[in-house]
Amino acid sequence: MVGQTRSKLKEAAPEPARSSRCAQPRRRRRATGAGEPEMEEPPAEAEKPQPPLPVGGGGNLPGGSRDYSPRRPRNLNPQNCMQMEVVAKTLLVGRFQFLSCLLEQLRDKVQQLRRRQVGSRTSVGIGEAPGPPIHLVTLFENDRHFSHLSSLEREMTFRTEMVIIAFWYRIFVGIMNLFGLETKTCWNVTRVEPLNEVQSCEGLGDPACFYVAVIFILNGIMMGLFFIHGAYLSGTQLGGLITVLCYFFNHGEATRVMWTPPLRESFSYPFLVLQMCILTLILRTSNNNRRHFIALCLSNVAFMLPWQFAQFILFTQIASLFPMYVVGYIEPNKFQKIIYMNMVSVLLCFVLMFGNPMYLSSYYSSSLLMTLVIILKRNKIQRLGVSELNFWLIQGCAWLCGTIILKFLTSKILGVSDHIRLSDLIAARILRYTDFDTLIYTCAPEFDFMEKATPLRYTKTLLLPVVMMITYFIFKKTYRDILCVLSLIFHTLQLLAFTVLAILIMRLKLFLTPHMCVMASLICSRRLFGWLFCRVCFENVIFGILAVMSIQGCTNLHNQWSIIGEFNNLPQEELIQWIKYNTRPDAVFAGAMPTMASVKLSTLHPIVNHPHYEDADLRARTKIVYSTYSRKSAKEVRDKLLELHVNYYVLEEAWCVVRTKPGCSMLEIWDVEDPSNTANPPLCSILLKDARPYFTTVFQNSMYRVLKVN
Repeated sequence: MVGQTRSKLKEAAPEPARSSRCAQPRRRRRATGAGEPEMEEPPAEAEKPQPPLPVGGGGNLPGGSRDYSPRRPRNLNPQNCMQMEVVAKTLLVGRFQFLSCLLEQLRDKVQQLRRRQVGSRTSVGIGEAPGPPIHLVTLFENDRHFSHLSSLEREMTFRTEMVIIAFWYRIFVGIMNLFGLETKTCWNVTRVEPLNEVQSCEGLGDPACFYVAVIFILNGIMMGLFFIHGAYLSGTQLGGLITVLCYFFNHGEATRVMWTPPLRESFSYPFLVLQMCILTLILRTSNNNRRHFIALCLSNVAFMLPWQFAQFILFTQIASLFPMYVVGYIEPNKFQKIIYMNMVSVLLCFVLMFGNPMYLSSYYSSSLLMTLVIILKRNKIQRLGVSELNFWLIQGCAWLCGTIILKFLTSKILGVSDHIRLSDLIAARILRYTDFDTLIYTCAPEFDFMEKATPLRYTKTLLLPVVMMITYFIFKKTYRDILCVLSLIFHTLQLLAFTVLAILIMRLKLFLTPHMCVMASLICSRRLFGWLFCRVCFENVIFGILAVMSIQGCTNLHNQWSIIGEFNNLPQEELIQWIKYNTRPDAVFAGAMPTMASVKLSTLHPIVNHPHYEDADLRARTKIVYSTYSRKSAKEVRDKLLELHVNYYVLEEAWCVVRTKPGCSMLEIWDVEDPSNTANPPLCSILLKDARPYFTTVFQNSMYRVLKVN
């Protein structure tokens, strides 16, 4: 249902609300069906375009976010881009000025949202949600110019991993239609020549906007959970404030959601934050409240369902809790209930994912079973009459060896030994083992080792020094007061596990950086630093640390806000339009996984491979599809594609030569996998010159070639 036009909204509003959207000189919009194009009103005083600054103090973004090519200039609305020099100055002058400034902006956004509500008809876009999502929306809009993209262009931005929330969307649209409420506003966007005019819709009634809104709202709620977690862990609300500010100051190291919202971990991680809040509450309280354990189970399920690697993260959590149980930090009865809830969550995920055996054959599920066995047999082990140290070692060795053996046994029994997991990638990284499947992952920048510059960036915002000092005092206090620091030990062990994972796989900084921010809240803990706060003013110390953090932190934020760009992929748009109008609806396509995801989403044509690469069957099909970039013969590749019933193959010329690092071009990967053909010429080069007789080129542009499989 199409909502009111912009001109009507302005007439109906009691006050003309200033648009939070930056001025857009590249595209013009007019209401759908209007006669003449209506230019958007520019801001009264637009700043001169500034060149983009490097993000996060230089270097690559976490998880392989791409470097930014020079952007076409776009004027910024001063309302959206806070002058960070002023922020740092106000923070140094007055303690609460910085927080007050943030709250003032939040209040303005809320008032702006209310002014845009017209009678019973409401037009809500993803940029109008108040609270922490504003920061993410601003970065995403600045980077993609998302508000002015057509529906096709928005679909093309979702190139990799999907989580399906169509059910929520259909319920929302159905309810809105039932009550006659408008859910989106559509415009005709005039693009620069030679691009044609396209329609662009905004509001939660637009599928792409709804999709992105759900992600940003989840991550906004996550910021509230960070505050609660930090405040509860440290015992003061200042601890929650430090956690949130540290997260923003190190935002480029903590998440990729503002650049690539569709990633599965973007849905999953907020539920891990909730789960760790609940687990901290359980560890700290003496009474075992049933509701807490039920909430722990449900948060586990919500964390595991969207993301294929979530189980390994929960395995590190069990690995952090088990030593605490062994040495007596956790009561056996409480720990047993925690294990039970984790086992129930695994079974629920197994059922909800239609019997996916990976949930039953992971290190996580194996560790749960071994932990339960050790708990139940604890008394029998004690009767052996061994010393306390040997008692600990027996349990630890039994848990470690039993988990590994049980994992391999269940994998063989359930027939899922060919499925790839995060543990397989870590093992390949440590043992230097390479094959086709591991190289497809580890050659991606986000699966590389942590950058050497990352610890330096942590140090510039004082995050690393503060966390290291807190870790030292936690271990020091452990020897004197075990019960006092019970939950602190768990978070410290979890921090060590996340550190190892992030060093081995850069993408897993997603877990390390936020956890460091939570640990930083303990700088306010009187349990750890009561001896210091008795001698100096507590507030002065905390706000002094915040002031120093803000110097580099505000620079990091300013660098992120300075990134200006616009999504534009004309070659892929031409490809998708050609597929829509020149092929049968049942024609089967094959090609690179990200491209196939776009083809399926935008054309609904059947495809033989997509980015769900951890599935063994899909990996086997993808390996056949990617053989066009090997040295195999054209006939052999054609025959294999016909066995998959492929009608058209999308060949990308860049994939023939692209090389992210030594040993990581497609040809080099295939030379490792198929050494018998290393003397043959690359098939891709042959197909680019002349695809006949086994293929016929039916479409070609600057990036893609569509080959009909003969």
